[in-house]
Amino acid sequence: MTLSSGDEAVSARRAKSAAAFRTISEVAEELDIPQHVLRFWETKFTQIRPLKRGGGRRYYRPEDVLLLQRIRRLLYDEGYTIKGVQRLLRDGKQSAKPTAAPASSTPVAAEPEAAPDSAEAGEDDVLEEANAEITALRSALEDALNELVVLRAILKTVDPRALKKVNPGQG
Repeated sequence: MTLSSGDEAVSARRAKSAAAFRTISEVAEELDIPQHVLRFWETKFTQIRPLKRGGGRRYYRPEDVLLLQRIRRLLYDEGYTIKGVQRLLRDGKQSAKPTAAPASSTPVAAEPEAAPDSAEAGEDDVLEEANAEITALRSALEDALNELVVLRAILKTVDPRALKKVNPGQG
């Protein structure tokens, strides 16, 4: 069986060294979460600091990826809330490493938060979803702005006299 060029690209991408920086799409695929969730987590967890290059392109360091794995596990597998994970990371009660601490050393404060009454939980969910949407929209607007900046630069290279020849009635 031969690999298609798409399969080879995926294999090459997964063959990156452990110390290599990862794009947001690579991290999202590895963690099986949408890219907008990663952008949202960046707003909620100040410890996540990817490098941002031209055009707002994000590159995650290996330690960022480990932290994101930890956050994902705490939120999705262990049932913590965002505030609970923020508290754990802020207080330094658990490291950002994906390895679990021994049960005997787990402090009482590190247990998942008790669920608030259903009305509060519903409000928190709505707020978190709204924040995630706003973050995704902000990112889309940043991308559009970056494209406009590029187009402006291209337009600045056009000779205005050439435009008059194309549209003689204008100008």
